[in-house]
Amino acid sequence: MMRRLPMLATRYVFLTGGLVFVLVPFIYMISVSLKPQAYTFEIPPQLFPREITLNHYQEVLAKENLLLYFGNSLLVATVSTGTTVLISALMAYAFALMKFRGKNVLFSILLIGMMIPPVMLIVPQFLVAKDLKLLNNLLGLIVVYVTMNLSMQTFLLRGVFAGVPRDLLDAALIDGGNQWTLFRRVVLPLSGPGIAVVVIFTFLYSWDEFPWAHVAMKETAKRTLPVAIALFQRPDLTEWGQVFAMSVIALIPVLLVYIAFQRYFVAGISTTGLKG
Repeated sequence: MMRRLPMLATRYVFLTGGLVFVLVPFIYMISVSLKPQAYTFEIPPQLFPREITLNHYQEVLAKENLLLYFGNSLLVATVSTGTTVLISALMAYAFALMKFRGKNVLFSILLIGMMIPPVMLIVPQFLVAKDLKLLNNLLGLIVVYVTMNLSMQTFLLRGVFAGVPRDLLDAALIDGGNQWTLFRRVVLPLSGPGIAVVVIFTFLYSWDEFPWAHVAMKETAKRTLPVAIALFQRPDLTEWGQVFAMSVIALIPVLLVYIAFQRYFVAGISTTGLKG
């Protein structure tokens, strides 16, 4: 036991350091959102505000467009997540548990989507969206977000579905079940952790995505929250307290989604093969 103490102490030191490294930016963001504007750039910077005010939140919430941007982001992220989960689950089931000609070739082609940086696709996406009349349209964001997530999420769910015991599938087939029955009543109920990982990752991507939303949306009323936060400034001054207040508000749906699915998240990380 004594020999293990130095190793345990080292482990806890690194874990504590990593936790501090992750938490400090969030604490500072909340701190600035609660400070008067005059204390935003004080030197030395104060992690915890000496004077607390809710004026930034009141001013942000009083702006009539905030709820519009919030609603746009929530709609896009929710529909994108639901559509991605449905399509990727169906595709993963086919690739994992069904036999058909060319399956491995099609799966290899699908994985190419994971190898292309999203930034390189902005110009082709813009040209295609322009031809399909999807610019300045929330549907255009949803279509792009779904297609950008399909490769990764199908890959993850394929590994989850492949781990479903074959005996259960054979028993369901003997009882007269078809492929839809296996998918809906056997595979999905046993794949909750994997589905939770896909939901969290897809929602985070759809909620936080900025480059495509900035390029595709020129109408103010169609902006999503990340774009609104990035463009939220006066000609002569950036109200950083209000910017960070909007950022804190933007974190709320992300936290709620994680809290709702966190009990499945750790198990899902192991079943989808994302360990280490």
